[in-house]
Amino acid sequence: MKRQPLRLAILEATRILEQAGVASPRNDAELIAAHVLGVERGRLPLVPLVDPSVVDAIGQLVTQRAKRVPLQHLIGWAALGDITVAVGSGVFVPRPETELLLEWGLDVLKGREFPVVVDLCTGSGALALAVANARPDAVVYAVDNDAHALAWARHNADARAEAGDTQIRLYSGDVTDPTVFAELDGLVDLVLCNPPYVPEGTAVPPEVADYDPPQAVFASGGGLAVIRHVVTAAARLLRPGGGVAIEHDDTHGSAVPGLLQARRVLTDVRDHPDLTGRPRFVTARRG
Repeated sequence: MKRQPLRLAILEATRILEQAGVASPRNDAELIAAHVLGVERGRLPLVPLVDPSVVDAIGQLVTQRAKRVPLQHLIGWAALGDITVAVGSGVFVPRPETELLLEWGLDVLKGREFPVVVDLCTGSGALALAVANARPDAVVYAVDNDAHALAWARHNADARAEAGDTQIRLYSGDVTDPTVFAELDGLVDLVLCNPPYVPEGTAVPPEVADYDPPQAVFASGGGLAVIRHVVTAAARLLRPGGGVAIEHDDTHGSAVPGLLQARRVLTDVRDHPDLTGRPRFVTARRG
């Protein structure tokens, strides 16, 4: 069987994904090809020719992706910071825009030794594990109220610990509970949260509607119900000078900063855009 140019297989995959309405067709085509070949995406140019079986395997995954199965479900992982976490059915897939929230949080920790960090609504554990990877001296707590998400988070935490990262402290709990992490009140350097925040009834892409757990995506009260509790928790958990960062819907550019500004103990409230320039996360400091 004659070997075929990988470049042509990727071009065809890109065309199919483009027609299917996939948001990032070239990116997804290349990541699928890299997954099938077992190489990093950046090394694809070093593989000029591939066997027909490789082209077939790429084609099968592209067909699934064209049906709007999430790319991360097909390749089995999502990236955040310098790590990847396993994802699949029953857990929210981390998004690239959360990178900016992570960067802000790591900036807050600069110059602090043995910081205490809390990740509320941890899901796959991605944020907590990315912090633990970047800051081995940090004591990182993470909590979620969903058993499926916690199973994924436990799997990911064990994998990162095996890779040499500091183990995170993972708990089952609910951010709406006023006593969650009460033993940490006034001791936390950084609170991070990517909560459910999409207003109920909002139209979302098939990858979200059909695959992300709805309780990890949608929130009542115009998308603000969970965020209100997160703000309350942050206000009591943070130590003076500590920081909080909360991701939010792009329609919340004034509503969520307003919730933080209403807390007298929180200062320097700022909203930040995502990679496309839309309002995406809010930050504040404990005065």
